Amino acid sequence: MSVRHLTAAALFLMLFSVVAAAQAPVQVETVSDRPIVRQINVTGTVTSPRTAVLSTAVAGIVAELTIDEGHRVEAGAALLKLDAELAQLALERALAEVRQRESAVADARRRFDEAEEVGTQRGIARTQIESLRAEVSSDEAALVASQAAVREQQAIVERHTLKAPFAGVISERHTELGEWVNPGDALLELVATDNLRFDFRVGQDSFVALSPDTPVEITLDALPERSVSGHIETIVPVKDPSARTFLVRILANTTEADGPLGITPGMSARGKLNIDVGRSGVAVSRDAILRFPDGRVTAWVVDTGGGLPVVHEQVVSTGLEFDGVVEIVKGLSDGDVVVVRGNETLQEGQTVSILDGSR
Repeated sequence: MSVRHLTAAALFLMLFSVVAAAQAPVQVETVSDRPIVRQINVTGTVTSPRTAVLSTAVAGIVAELTIDEGHRVEAGAALLKLDAELAQLALERALAEVRQRESAVADARRRFDEAEEVGTQRGIARTQIESLRAEVSSDEAALVASQAAVREQQAIVERHTLKAPFAGVISERHTELGEWVNPGDALLELVATDNLRFDFRVGQDSFVALSPDTPVEITLDALPERSVSGHIETIVPVKDPSARTFLVRILANTTEADGPLGITPGMSARGKLNIDVGRSGVAVSRDAILRFPDGRVTAWVVDTGGGLPVVHEQVVSTGLEFDGVVEIVKGLSDGDVVVVRGNETLQEGQTVSILDGSR
């Protein structure tokens, strides 16, 4: 091969390399018009709809305690029993008194019926008959009182057993077998784990904009790869004067196709509240925006009108940011194509090659 041919081949390879290097591989996205929303990021806590500190209604010695912290219980389950021997003996005594009163009432009625049937024809005075009638009424009243005493004592016996008022998990236990407890003593803490809620504190400047229709996306610090959508159940219109915030309570479906998410009360949560600002505008991916220390904000726009794609730097003004996109107030129009990957080292007028997967 001649030197002339070798030189020409080398120049061709050099030119090809320069052109290939100039065509920087980039990923692009088409600017689109969409509804603009204001996104509020808040932090909060998973809370339970029911939390109760349980105590007995009577005093006594703890005789039976079969549950511990972490145990799940159903509504109505027996959690703790006090020694009810004396109360049970009092109930038996009250039942015996009822039987005695029933016999007295039956005897009084029999004597009254006989006296009224015979009457004054056989020398029974009217006052004696009325006296027997009063005796029947007195014995009947005593029987009613004895029956009420039985029901009262039955209630006292039942109150020696502490039952779960709702289903949940025992979060704390404050007593032990053999301890003497009094009414009102905190013995167990029960926390419901169904229908959990998310409580967030939101700044006062967002109070008017929020409504039950405001979309909410929730992520948990314990499960950062999962997110759930929710809706606002309650907006408590009372501000915290120290923080100038108010409570927003959100309900979300925490059960998915593969089962419950496994969240518990007390977990920290993050929420995104998307407030519709009532206007549309152009928006691009956050990756398309370049910010410089001098305050300039730019995006690289792809021009495909001259054959090979060429990029031009465009200064833009941005607005609200939400869902990974940025509102463009000035500098871009609907339908413009901008670079979202590979835009860090581009130069004005540089040709690019558009990679697959561009949007």
